[in-house]
Amino acid sequence: MEFIKPVHVERSNVNWQVTDRTKAIIKYYSEYTGISENEVLDRFLVNILEDPDFKQWIQTKRRNSRMLKQLYPDRESEVISDEQT
Repeated sequence: MEFIKPVHVERSNVNWQVTDRTKAIIKYYSEYTGISENEVLDRFLVNILEDPDFKQWIQTKRRNSRMLKQLYPDRESEVISDEQT
């Protein structure tokens, strides 16, 4: 039997405006998957990190170490070494 590990995630309240359509997509996808709207949004937005142009843009930023730590907290050293080679 595997034990469940606690997940400690820092959360922030934000005040963004989205279209009614986007809000409905999140709402109905949340109902479909059975996970919260917050989790749907969080999981989807993390996929942005796979955008190769965004990754390249990050690498062009001077002093990007703080950005890398925030965006890739679990893979920090791996991303830094992979991206800079």
